[in-house]
Amino acid sequence: MRDLAFQSALEQIQAIRAKRITSLGLLERYLERVTRLNPTINAVVAMDVEGARRRAAAADEALANGEIWGPLHGLPMTVKDSFEVVGMPCTSGAPELRQHQPAANADAVQSLIDAGAIVFGKTNMPLYGADIQTYNSVYGQTNNPWRTDRTPGGSSGGAAAALAAGLCGLEIGSDIGGSIRTPAHFCGIFGHKPSYGIVPDRGHIPPPPGIFTGKHILSVDILVSGPLARSADDLALAMELIVRPERAEQKAWRIKLPVPRRKSLKKYRIGLWLDDPVCPVDRGVGDVIQNMVDVLAKSGALIRDVRPQIDFNASHQIFLSLLAAVMGSGVPRAMFNKWLEAAEKLAADDQSYMASHIRGATQLHLSWIRNDVIRQILRQKWAEFFETCDVLICPPAPVAAVPHDHQHLYDRTLVVNGEERPYMDLMAWAGLAGVSYLPATVVPVGVNPEGLPVGIQIIGPYLEDRTTIHVAKLISEITGGFRPPPGF
Repeated sequence: MRDLAFQSALEQIQAIRAKRITSLGLLERYLERVTRLNPTINAVVAMDVEGARRRAAAADEALANGEIWGPLHGLPMTVKDSFEVVGMPCTSGAPELRQHQPAANADAVQSLIDAGAIVFGKTNMPLYGADIQTYNSVYGQTNNPWRTDRTPGGSSGGAAAALAAGLCGLEIGSDIGGSIRTPAHFCGIFGHKPSYGIVPDRGHIPPPPGIFTGKHILSVDILVSGPLARSADDLALAMELIVRPERAEQKAWRIKLPVPRRKSLKKYRIGLWLDDPVCPVDRGVGDVIQNMVDVLAKSGALIRDVRPQIDFNASHQIFLSLLAAVMGSGVPRAMFNKWLEAAEKLAADDQSYMASHIRGATQLHLSWIRNDVIRQILRQKWAEFFETCDVLICPPAPVAAVPHDHQHLYDRTLVVNGEERPYMDLMAWAGLAGVSYLPATVVPVGVNPEGLPVGIQIIGPYLEDRTTIHVAKLISEITGGFRPPPGF
């Protein structure tokens, strides 16, 4: 039997309900592992140990009296440091927020606590979530438990590393350019980027605290919050708990996501987009994914070598422009003025990532409106594709976990099939779903020749999150799903 620390959240909850272990006992098991193993990877960066012990003891007492708080009763978990949690600092990796002590829990976190979860720690992330690696000047660098010279990805890198290393039972992260999916892929776990607009944003940083108070929120384009876990069933459970309208909208409507489209793998119509010259996929990743596809085909899945009628480069450029508009909106005025000056000097044929960022961050509102119109067309083309296919399988990223590199983002490079590629290619495959607001689930399917995890990305129709998670579950039953990293 798998070590308790690596069991799924559902298995752990069942063990608590059956009184094979107490909530406090499971918490102490995780606290011991954090003390012993976390210094190697630096995934868990803040804890409220005494508060968690009190709540775990109360959960055990309640269960002894026949009371169950909810579906997560007594489950110890951690939360990405961009979510506000009472009793722990919330820095979002920013030195200016080192002393920020939230007065309320983020709405998504509160939903998990209301369901019985014991939030005992916060996990590391890059400054304001604006990197594909995980390091900051507040808490330092987080390492990948599979190989500590590699990054766990970002921005939910601490969350993914903690789950992979068996330091918590469940996690919640956020994703604007692959920030749930890339770490899940790099660390060999499950992650789900929800459809846009179905999980409340209040209490997530950015935007920084103090801009709005109380129940006021500021929704951010493309950005979503979603679960990371060691099984697809855990993703499904967490989504049942956190999906709801923002508070002001709960007066009039509810969100009821459709059930999965099919009941068995043999019934699902699965499209493929396994490589593209715009963002080539490394053979070490592509071969693992192709082998998985071959196994699915032998298992009777309806595999179709078809994809949406979408130009990868056109979609990617719209994604980069709309993403830059978001990421650039919070920079100091002096920096923005420098970008305005730089934009005037850019050559018309300069299509580098830096040029795309500067153009996107300084674009006129007219330009943003036109880009959003193209986005709407992309969304309709995806919807047309999903009339004949149920899901699309593609890579989450072109490579497996990459070495740490703290150079400026646009000075870094990747090696793909022996050739240098821009570092920002790491977001290209994730951007296909992000820009069109689609749900996407990552499931681990094997390891590359270096022994690093490889995942696949399952993209589905808007609001059909249950379908992509269900397909991930069915695939994991064939490929084996999560496996602990060596040494943990």
